Amino acid sequence: MTIAVRFGRGSTADKPLLVLGPSLGTSATTLWSAAADRLAEHFHILAWELPGHGLDRVVPEGPLSVADLAAGVLELVDEVGERRFHYAGDSVGGAVGLQLLLDAPDRVASAVLLCTGARIGSEQVWNDRVAAVRAGGTAGLVEASAGRWFGPGFVGREPDRAGALLHALAGAADEGYAAVCQALAGFDVRDRLAEIGAAVLAVAGAEDAVTPVDGLREIADGVRDGRLEVLDGVAHLAPAEAPDRVAALVLEHALGIQPEPAPAPEEAPGVPGPTAAGPSYDAGMAVRREVLGDAHVDRATAATTSFTADFQQFVTEHAWGAVWTRDGLDRRSRSMITITAMVALGHQEELAMHVRAARTNGLSVEEIREVILHSAVYCGVPAANTAFRVAQEVLVGLGDVESPV
Repeated sequence: MTIAVRFGRGSTADKPLLVLGPSLGTSATTLWSAAADRLAEHFHILAWELPGHGLDRVVPEGPLSVADLAAGVLELVDEVGERRFHYAGDSVGGAVGLQLLLDAPDRVASAVLLCTGARIGSEQVWNDRVAAVRAGGTAGLVEASAGRWFGPGFVGREPDRAGALLHALAGAADEGYAAVCQALAGFDVRDRLAEIGAAVLAVAGAEDAVTPVDGLREIADGVRDGRLEVLDGVAHLAPAEAPDRVAALVLEHALGIQPEPAPAPEEAPGVPGPTAAGPSYDAGMAVRREVLGDAHVDRATAATTSFTADFQQFVTEHAWGAVWTRDGLDRRSRSMITITAMVALGHQEELAMHVRAARTNGLSVEEIREVILHSAVYCGVPAANTAFRVAQEVLVGLGDVESPV
């Protein structure tokens, strides 16, 4: 049973049905909410979840194919009493769109296929991904996905949206994610594109290394009625990265409507955002959020002023983006080194922050105790004495140790 997510409020009477498909590792809400808000005036909108993702916590018991996912979408549409529908899907959601166009051509009125391909990756790529997720879980994919998913500067501009998408990935069921990978491993409809007669808009992200522009061009050229649109500055999750542009393209393609341009958001006076943010900033922000938590990073971001903005960018790019993302040490080791440095230098506020981070990175209470005890030999007993006090306060607050009498 495919789980549906409804967008919009009020009556859906006389509105055409638009079905939205997700990308691997995302949920319908995190990927499509912003674009759906702009589309709800014109469509009755339903989105569907991948197995083990978002609201759908059911993991397939056997092999899964893209055709199975497409059949689930048709069942969902049948349940709401519709026959014809418009469709838009990103990545594997786009692959499902192609399958729907082949399996049920009389039911799909139009299709917008974003950041996808008639063949995505290779069988070996997906088998390697399955092995990775079974070894380290979906949370272990967050750092690499932050670099693949978003165009330059997106994480800095939209930290909440980026954080929500990465949290959705970390929260996806390992076997659900693996099952979708296996479905993609067996998906290849390149030799069937000419069978598709419905109007298809293929949308590529200019910065997308996962499903490059050439793959979307292949779709646009291969179907009978296709067109290609390339979005500058966008990588793999176009509905979340560029919701205004995606909504406008869907409206134009499906209904022939030219929407009014959305007003540019106002910036807080005197608080500039990061300048010339690039991949190291994006990766750094993702790791910073993963290690320190959204609440801490949100507080730091909210407190940024014109005086401190450059420093915040420096820390994110150079500490988190250039060092914490390196493969030479795992995060547990980096946490132990950082705690030792904070003890040695007497940086108590930073020590408290990194004790919390160490627990996130998998250090036990006993290991943190041993790191500080070891530091007493090389950094001095008074420094370690203070460090034990600070660490205990943090660990009591986390509920990891008992409060002193």
